[in-house]
Amino acid sequence: MNDYVIRVLASPSDIDPQAWNALLAAQAEPSPFMRHEYLAAMHDSGSASPERGWTPQFVTLWRGQVLEAACALYLKDHSYGEYVFDWAWANAYEQHGLAYYPKAVVAAPFTPVPGARLLARDEQSRTLLVQGLVAVCKEQELSSLHLLFGADADIAACTEAGLMLRHTVQFHWTNVAPALGTDVSSLPPEGARFALGRPGGETGYADFDAFLASLSHDKRKKIRQERRKVAEAGVSFRWSRGTDISKADWDFFYRCYERTYREHGNPPYLTRDFFQRMADTLPEAWLLFVAERDGRPIATSLIALSADEAHPLVAYGRYWGALERVDCLHFEACYYQPTAWCIAHGAARFEGGAQGEHKMARALMPVRTTSAHWLAHPSFADAVERFLEREGAGIENYLDHLGERSPFKAA
Repeated sequence: MNDYVIRVLASPSDIDPQAWNALLAAQAEPSPFMRHEYLAAMHDSGSASPERGWTPQFVTLWRGQVLEAACALYLKDHSYGEYVFDWAWANAYEQHGLAYYPKAVVAAPFTPVPGARLLARDEQSRTLLVQGLVAVCKEQELSSLHLLFGADADIAACTEAGLMLRHTVQFHWTNVAPALGTDVSSLPPEGARFALGRPGGETGYADFDAFLASLSHDKRKKIRQERRKVAEAGVSFRWSRGTDISKADWDFFYRCYERTYREHGNPPYLTRDFFQRMADTLPEAWLLFVAERDGRPIATSLIALSADEAHPLVAYGRYWGALERVDCLHFEACYYQPTAWCIAHGAARFEGGAQGEHKMARALMPVRTTSAHWLAHPSFADAVERFLEREGAGIENYLDHLGERSPFKAA
């Protein structure tokens, strides 16, 4: 292994975009949020920057002049924008007079979407990259390493390296019609986010009505009632994709996005410049829904799309905001309009994001997601491992409980 070299780079701009994206495209579970354009925009726009507590130290593995593996590593002096909550761990360190920050995080900033985090040519390179990550953390005397929302191959490599696993639950809709013989409600959560969605020549739902027909009577009736309220309020929708999203629409979207954060008492994570960079460098990854009433835009919902034609089309619910309050508008903008679009355009999956049991009533089913963690302090590592065992059992019970509440018709 002496011909492999680890190099730590201080900025995404220090990595060739084509080489990075080629590694990403070779992964079984790529994500648009690991594209070089996305990460560079996070940094260059000041959204994820050292000034905001995100110091990039991208770890790369080289064999001669060939980039064999790479990952987006950030040094963090807080735990905001991660969505795998470790505040209690940080507090425990502080109570014992120890420094938890800075810590190391392998993630897409502010983006709790599962996908490849360790971009590698093969499993050997992935294993060496994990070992290199731990070595970097030890060398810099960091408290811990956290790989968030990893793909199956990432989690396997982390497990082999001795990292501890932590599970959370998300809610995803899949374009598999039960009429084709697939009992969606019985599919296991483990790995389902990548296994589901139009496999092996199967056909998805013919239209939104066919999707509704797969649901129980109560759920179907509820969705129709919610959609009717929005329509009767005089609200209609239009959508734009990629370069068809105008600057005026991007500006209006950001007004809505910013207002949503301000209403919760927080400044927005992402700057307007970030979204402009996305429009300029990665337009194909974005789908925008605009709600209008009396000829005026009143709300938006921004959806990300997988930008890799070699893999099934996947939609990711990301951001929404409204300037006027309309009953059930959030459900229409964030679930029903995207679901209808996914059906019409043959998308395999719509990932509704973290948290929110209410999503199950809209047929977004619970899916287990996994992160991996390494703590330098042996005693704290032992304590966290015991905690994760208890928490993991609770997650399993929670998934079992959710599984009893399927919105689909009984088989």
